Amino acid sequence: MHKLSRRGVLCLLGAGALLSAGCMTKPMLPPNADGTYCFAVGKWYHRTLTCTTSPIPSEQVEAAAKRFEAAPGMLTVYIVRKRWGDAANQVRLTVDGGEPVVMTPESFVRLRMRPGSHTITAVWSEGSTELAVTGAAGEMRVVELVGSVWAWGSTYRLEHGDAAKGRSRVSRLRLVADLQ
Repeated sequence: MHKLSRRGVLCLLGAGALLSAGCMTKPMLPPNADGTYCFAVGKWYHRTLTCTTSPIPSEQVEAAAKRFEAAPGMLTVYIVRKRWGDAANQVRLTVDGGEPVVMTPESFVRLRMRPGSHTITAVWSEGSTELAVTGAAGEMRVVELVGSVWAWGSTYRLEHGDAAKGRSRVSRLRLVADLQ
């Protein structure tokens, strides 16, 4: 009987740990009153915010983007930013030298462009990086914005990603721009 009670306690502890693990994921903050979005890191008494400079798309547009569907006649590119060591810095993205879009940590951008070759550039306070993306009409590409932020500086790089992994990662991120 003594073993059963200990086993029961261990089972309860294990079940409690398993159920509470879902509560450990940090919820996304709602958009600000002006439509911009801020990613927060730290405790409430010492919180650091990294914010977009323009309003983010609506919840309906975000839900459509998370369905991860290619646009007929267009090249669809998802740029995903989520790494454990990247919790700060605004990164400005441009496509072919166009208007910049600000990405925050744990966010994504959906681009719908004409088919062909395009250059995506990421710029942050300490540097920049580029990646060429090529695709045909109706195709979809995933680009990872991989960053590391340390006390002595930060680095970023753009790399081609896997569409299946990108789909699962996008489901937990905030859409900060939808460009067509």
